[in-house]
Amino acid sequence: MAHEHQQQYTCPMHPEVIQDAPGKCPKCGMNLVPVKQSAKEETKHSHGMHDQPSQMTKDEMHGHEHTDAGGHAHHAGMIDDFKKRFYIVLALTLPIMALSPMIQHWINVDWSFAGSNYLLLILSSVVFFYGGWPFLTGFVNEIRSKSLGMMTLVAVAITVAYVYSVAIIIGLEGMDFFWELATLILIMLLGHWIEMKSIMGASRELELLVQLMPADAHLVHGDHIMDVKTDTLRAGDVILIKPGEKIAADGEIVEGKSYLNESMLTGESKPVEKEKNEKVIAGSINGEGSLKVKVTHGTKDSYLAQVIKLVQDAQNAKSKTQLLADQAAKWLTIIALIAGVATFVTWLAIGKDLAFAMERMVTVIVICCPHALGLAVPLVVAKSTAISAQSGLLIKDRTAFENSRKISTLVFDKTGTLTRGEFNVVRFESLDPKYTKEEILMLAAALETNSEHPIATGILRKSKELNQQIPPLTDFKAITGKGIQAVVNEKDVMVVSPGYLKENKLVTKQLASKAETTVYVLVDGAVSGYIALADEIRPESAQAIKILQSQSIRTLLLTGDNKEVAKAVSDTLNMDGFIAEVLPHQKLEKIKELQAKGEYVAMTGDGVNDAPALAQADVGIAVGSGSDIAAETADIVLVNSNPIDVANLILFGKGTYRKMMQNLAWATGYNIIALPLAAGILYNAGVMLTPAMGAVLMSVSTIVVAINAQMLKFKQ
Repeated sequence: MAHEHQQQYTCPMHPEVIQDAPGKCPKCGMNLVPVKQSAKEETKHSHGMHDQPSQMTKDEMHGHEHTDAGGHAHHAGMIDDFKKRFYIVLALTLPIMALSPMIQHWINVDWSFAGSNYLLLILSSVVFFYGGWPFLTGFVNEIRSKSLGMMTLVAVAITVAYVYSVAIIIGLEGMDFFWELATLILIMLLGHWIEMKSIMGASRELELLVQLMPADAHLVHGDHIMDVKTDTLRAGDVILIKPGEKIAADGEIVEGKSYLNESMLTGESKPVEKEKNEKVIAGSINGEGSLKVKVTHGTKDSYLAQVIKLVQDAQNAKSKTQLLADQAAKWLTIIALIAGVATFVTWLAIGKDLAFAMERMVTVIVICCPHALGLAVPLVVAKSTAISAQSGLLIKDRTAFENSRKISTLVFDKTGTLTRGEFNVVRFESLDPKYTKEEILMLAAALETNSEHPIATGILRKSKELNQQIPPLTDFKAITGKGIQAVVNEKDVMVVSPGYLKENKLVTKQLASKAETTVYVLVDGAVSGYIALADEIRPESAQAIKILQSQSIRTLLLTGDNKEVAKAVSDTLNMDGFIAEVLPHQKLEKIKELQAKGEYVAMTGDGVNDAPALAQADVGIAVGSGSDIAAETADIVLVNSNPIDVANLILFGKGTYRKMMQNLAWATGYNIIALPLAAGILYNAGVMLTPAMGAVLMSVSTIVVAINAQMLKFKQ
């Protein structure tokens, strides 16, 4: 279906940022400018072709890589451009200062000659139009987008200084501003040059993620191997991964064994051993072994493609903190213009000459440029989001991430988070003389073949160890939160939790220890046996709980397991409490109860069974999602199940918010102090800021904000 092309806007410094409406760049705070489309793109739109926004094809990924590389090159080109303009303006500023009557008066010399004023005008005009061109064009773009900002203030300041100075040359009484104009533009160019170099580093981590995907793959085709483009790989293809190469696609090992470096994808610093039937992630680096991998899906659905999409979405999304900073920057621009005019009028009113009043106005306008304020949050966002992705922490909701500092209670799901999630059968018995204990295990294994629950895996693992022949089943049904049932060998078999026995008044004595999980096998309605399994507590869990409690965060265990198991885990880890024997839908109610008591609640879960609770929690954290990162209800996705990552997430969230507040405090505090000084409030005390000095302070404030953002670290 054809549609009209809508004007889009991009950032001059970050061309990968594309939006449908004018506004600020989420990465650097600059105003967006209209995108000029190519004829090819216009043709594409006229034929009604459009991209799928939620998916990233291989071509798009490499397109993004080229765009990102292009953006990188464009950004580097802009840095070189500012550098070139700076040196040319520097060369011109020296003779401008030498020819300035004011400078000559200060050093008590007279270098004037016939036509020196006109030479000064020519040199200053070159500085104004060549050196000031980025600011003048930026001003035009801000006017077009109806979003006044830094470029407007700089353009107004240099234009006022230039026009006034030209008027002096052609006959107006007073002293020209040419040397102030030249030094002002010189400092602004230097500030932007240094600042852009700092900004460039903020998005470098995302570029590294994009570069992880190799362009080529070794496709196993019959008896020979052929090199193909990665974007041609399809599900079912088998590819060869040579030692030291990057994995070209998500898949499953069908031959070979090796250690893989997944640190750039999951944050796991140690190489991970992988062997046959285990999954691998595209972009990870192969060790010494050779692997054959069966591709599970195309590049558009790869873990890496989804990570890049999430990072871009998170960087482009604006949190409440960023919206607040945007509003503050907008108001600062308005205040600067009003304060500049008020300063000009005030000094004229109390008897100062036009040149003095003009200088004060220009200094006020320059020193109040809201660039530092506009960059305060976006730079931290860009840095934190990219670092997070490399550490196995994927931020889907910026506001929730920043709000992690408010968490007062953190609710843990047990299985797979605090525990390894690998249930091993420690004991199984028959309670009915008609069946041996091996038959009880076999019947349970038959039902569990349809389940991926950790308990099912443990039972099947034990059955496999005993080389049992698992019989077929029919009429399989799941009893939500209670168990499963099916017909096996013409018998109605159920595998259920202790809660089911209690609910149906099927009394049996306690058969397992407190640290074990027990499931019961019912045959034709009678309790015929039981299987006891144990899930080992992760060694990192105790440290994670200790870290959280040191941050004054209560830790609660929320599990569907029995009270004895829940208490044993809770006590072992020294947690603040536990809630046991709850069904998935009841977890949501427990979260609501905590919130009703005034708690700011974070919930950790697997993103599937815990979806309602994750959605209800103030901060939903999906853990152990591995390559399946589509946990729609979670605000934050942790690739690994390591509970230390949960603690690090909260510490990192606090650290990120702290950096934002530091930047905002510096940007606003600097203006509160600098504006009165620029206006000349301490003039009688001999304290005066020149326009050039104002530009220095403004540039320094921006650079401080950029450097502070770069100092953000994942491990706080």
